[in-house]
Amino acid sequence: MTTASTSKIYCPSLTQYQRRLSREVKIGDLPMGGLNPIRVQSMTTVDTMDTLGSVEQTLRMVEAGCEYVRITAPSVKEAQNLLEIKKELRKRGCTVPLIADIHFTPNAAELAARIVEKVRVNPGNYADKKKFDVIDYTDSSYAAEVERIRERFRPLVQICKQYGTAMRIGTNHGSLSDRILSRYGDTPLGMVESALEFLRLCEEENYYDVVLSMKASNTQVMVQAYRLLVQKLDEEGLQPYPLHLGVTEAGEAEDGRIKSAVGIGTLLEDGLGDTVRVSLTEAPEAEAPVAKALIDRYTNRAAEAKPIAPVTQVPIDPFQYFRRYTREVQNLGGQNVPRVMVDISRLSSVEYADLRAVGHLYSAFLDKFQMNDLGADYLYSGQRPVPFMLPNGLKEVVDYSAWLDGGARQDHYPVLTQAEYAASGTRHAELNFVFHNLESLTSTALDQLRQDTTAVIILYTDNAHAMPEIRRAFFELLNNGITNPVIINRQYPELTPEQTQLYAATDVGGLLLDGLGDGVVLSTELLPERPKEQWLTTLDQLNQLSFGILQAARTRMSKTEYISCPSCGRTLFDLQETTAMIRKRTDHLKGVKIGIMGCIVNGPGEMADADYGYVGVGKGKIALYRGQEVIKKSVPEEQAVDQLIELMREDGKWLEKEMLEEPVGA
Repeated sequence: MTTASTSKIYCPSLTQYQRRLSREVKIGDLPMGGLNPIRVQSMTTVDTMDTLGSVEQTLRMVEAGCEYVRITAPSVKEAQNLLEIKKELRKRGCTVPLIADIHFTPNAAELAARIVEKVRVNPGNYADKKKFDVIDYTDSSYAAEVERIRERFRPLVQICKQYGTAMRIGTNHGSLSDRILSRYGDTPLGMVESALEFLRLCEEENYYDVVLSMKASNTQVMVQAYRLLVQKLDEEGLQPYPLHLGVTEAGEAEDGRIKSAVGIGTLLEDGLGDTVRVSLTEAPEAEAPVAKALIDRYTNRAAEAKPIAPVTQVPIDPFQYFRRYTREVQNLGGQNVPRVMVDISRLSSVEYADLRAVGHLYSAFLDKFQMNDLGADYLYSGQRPVPFMLPNGLKEVVDYSAWLDGGARQDHYPVLTQAEYAASGTRHAELNFVFHNLESLTSTALDQLRQDTTAVIILYTDNAHAMPEIRRAFFELLNNGITNPVIINRQYPELTPEQTQLYAATDVGGLLLDGLGDGVVLSTELLPERPKEQWLTTLDQLNQLSFGILQAARTRMSKTEYISCPSCGRTLFDLQETTAMIRKRTDHLKGVKIGIMGCIVNGPGEMADADYGYVGVGKGKIALYRGQEVIKKSVPEEQAVDQLIELMREDGKWLEKEMLEEPVGA
């Protein structure tokens, strides 16, 4: 693992909240970047040739909080119709800036740039082709290709400059050109260089109304690419262009929101980002409220945050994933997947059936437990130990005094305060948890931890600037050679379930993306007098959220993952309906990744590391993929899901749901 000094880091500060000061770019009458608020963007899903449908949907999006509206223009015909859409919107008093989304068609881009306020181009397919070929370029042949692309791109730059049209150079991880892939590989560096080739030409033409983005469905790649982009801009002395943030093909419902928050929230924590688009496989008006909820968390962050001790040496590589090395303590740390602990300490009583909320299902008929794929690994019960033997695979953590009073019990471990731990009293022979925050990690405490092979740290904070403070505590551990496993603890008092979901995904996910953390425990401070059923519902939500964050950060796969695009005017089938249908048939396939793409623009490239792909290739026609390889072309839509399942069956990855059902009488 490499380390970096703070003089070469990608953001203004790793410890104090401070937005990166970017160049202001005017998009119609609504500027972004600079000192402007972080803006919200979304994209229509109606066919661009449906003028009234596009207008009505745009109005709904604006009503939901969308400040910029992007519309696909896959050909000159659609680009021309942007004028009719704009006229009708202005006629109705809607002045929202419009953005044309361009792939493959420079002619459409050049026309759209004369009509709308901003044009988005994808450098991976604006003038390059993608055939998944590996090409051995010499330096001279590579330079010749770059010059060819520049000549194709230059007219658009000149038109944008003439008409006062802004441009987003938006790299997508899944649509890097064969040329970029051949030289840089499928990497964050390749994504950055793909955009910089276009950006350098813009600066040569003295055109600076540019926004940049580095989108990927893989949150690790997405975060690394944005960080690297900012660093490269600084190193090359380029303008500090504003950033548009987004996780592509995030999916739907809870999973889509968690995945978006892990990627977008991590960057917002470090002050990066000037616009946000949350890409959900839902109606586009559902995206803006989620984006706004993420953004609003930072409105008063600088004033609310407590000071955090600065760091002079960063002991992680922010551009490459390495998991922090830890010693193994039972099933924590080492090569073990991050563990999930659920805080049940506010339950006044616990019965067998209550463990369903944490993924352990009791069958009275069989008098046995069955653990599902979201079965928690640990319970924290505080002062009230569970009064019965826990099922296999589930361990209990209790307060130190309750552990001393309870006597020796299997899979029953103490958690100590810093004072209790410092007193060096009786401890468990194999596993002891100890609460710590940044302030308590003194030299004496670090020495104790270093010598204790049974200690696991539960790291917490009450700072509003939570993720950076916990990250700073990890830096303290790393810089002092402390290898004890760490469970990340976050508490969310007085928040809605939706806020808890987004905030926890940001706070915990941002750490996991940098290889920090061996487990997670989330708590909520609901009023104690609430009915038990409400508590159990909350525990179920927190347990699912914990597993969802681990999956979104690519650190523990516990369920099927769907990489589904948010739909747009190019989509060749009903994405929401199809995604729901595929999910219904396949959501029991733990760890399998399925890409569901509305058209060839977003697939197969955006499926990236998907195991299987379902891609629209024509009206009523689907192509099925194994990884990046087309296995079946032009499958009738009504047969496509069955044939996808048959492909999985051929590969030995299919399980019938009946094999996984709950025991009779559960």
